[in-house]
Amino acid sequence: MLLVSIHDVTPAQADGVTRLWQMCAQRRVVPALLVVPNWHGQWPLERHAAFVDWVRSRAADGAEIVLHGERHDEVGLPRGTGDRWRAWGKTAGEAEFLTLDAAAARARVARGLDCLTRLGLAPVGFVPPAWLAREATYEAAAAAGLRFSEDDRSVRLLPSGQRIPSPVVRWSARTPARAWGSVAVARIRSLLQRRAPLPRIALHPRDLDHPATTRSLTHTLDRWLTWHRPGHYAELGITPTHQL
Repeated sequence: MLLVSIHDVTPAQADGVTRLWQMCAQRRVVPALLVVPNWHGQWPLERHAAFVDWVRSRAADGAEIVLHGERHDEVGLPRGTGDRWRAWGKTAGEAEFLTLDAAAARARVARGLDCLTRLGLAPVGFVPPAWLAREATYEAAAAAGLRFSEDDRSVRLLPSGQRIPSPVVRWSARTPARAWGSVAVARIRSLLQRRAPLPRIALHPRDLDHPATTRSLTHTLDRWLTWHRPGHYAELGITPTHQL
């Protein structure tokens, strides 16, 4: 089974999000939507009714809604040498939960859930931005009633703590060098991990900023769909408990 998701679902990147959805829909794939309640503290969903309506419509089409941080960025958060090393090469100041302790993680998860549920969205899981977080964050998500999370190597079933190995293919178009590098990595993963039982493809709106990553993600999605059927997190035995 192949899990496909669209990250960074925010009105700040609405054009890219809708383009990625259309690419998936053309292939009869219903991706999970990783929604950010207040992108960078400047794009609160409450102020963008049309975009929220679009997300609700996609949920009605079968898309699983996933909480993706509260604001996604790291403004005002401390980062030590060890944290910078963990984030090196993976993100440009977008690992919101990387340095949070238990209390701060619980507060942000709670605020994010409150926002989504007030807007008529029922999240079933939580994925930290850039897949970077301390264990306290996963514990906070489990305590909040969310059923799964992820890191860059596995899907985590909450609150049991079971981790299902799941390699992920993703891209970066922040610079031309990163764009071409991520294209090469996607090709290598196609060769080495095509037989994995539960691979993931993670799409980001900014992937469409470079023609090489745009071509690569469409080609990769087509290729992986010849090897795996598209599926949903619910098929992993996850029973939603966070109801509206």
